[in-house]
Amino acid sequence: MSPYNWEGLVRSDGRWDYFEDGQLASRWGIDVSEHQKAIDWGQVATAGVEFAFVRIGNRGATKGLLRVDDYFLANATGAKGAGIQTESYFFSQAITEEEAEEEAAFAIQQVQEANGQGAAISLIAYDHEPVETEGARANALSGEQLSLNTAAFCGVVAQAGFQPLVYGNRRSLFRLSEEVRSSCPVWLAEYNAPSPTAPLDFVLWQYSNAGSVPGISINVDLNIWFNQPST
Repeated sequence: MSPYNWEGLVRSDGRWDYFEDGQLASRWGIDVSEHQKAIDWGQVATAGVEFAFVRIGNRGATKGLLRVDDYFLANATGAKGAGIQTESYFFSQAITEEEAEEEAAFAIQQVQEANGQGAAISLIAYDHEPVETEGARANALSGEQLSLNTAAFCGVVAQAGFQPLVYGNRRSLFRLSEEVRSSCPVWLAEYNAPSPTAPLDFVLWQYSNAGSVPGISINVDLNIWFNQPST
């Protein structure tokens, strides 16, 4: 069950904050990919964004090829250079545990290279979703296989010294076994709700996919990170 008291949620100008006993107990942030194109991270920081998850890359939905997000390095180093906590996620289309492990190794390599150029990423989230593409290879994945893949990806990430997370909406998260769901932090996606409704323990809530932030020319996902008091 959710450990939060949603009476502590306060919204202002599209931003959610969470308070416990009158004290701020959350941070506000975004997640981005090449879809947002070039970002002015200085403006983003000035707007109050405190963290950003940047997409490392993805596996193709049909041929299954691995690729790096065109803006991963620019976003990873640009956000960090603007004083924004910078973390990461990988968009998976793995259909086997072996492919999930391959994705994790690929993601780790990109993150290590980015960290070597000034980024400071310590978290890697696993994002596996069905896609609206004809012939998509992973849309019919069983809950059992998705659980195995998620555990495989997160295991490789943890073994490499990074913190894994699992991203998903209510439906996708409940397709995972309880063991997998409770093995690492959860990042919940649920839009257009006055508060999260999923009966889950999660650390991040992606509450909008249509946010507006100065420095970003198109809509962007908005998130609140709980129990991360602003310093």
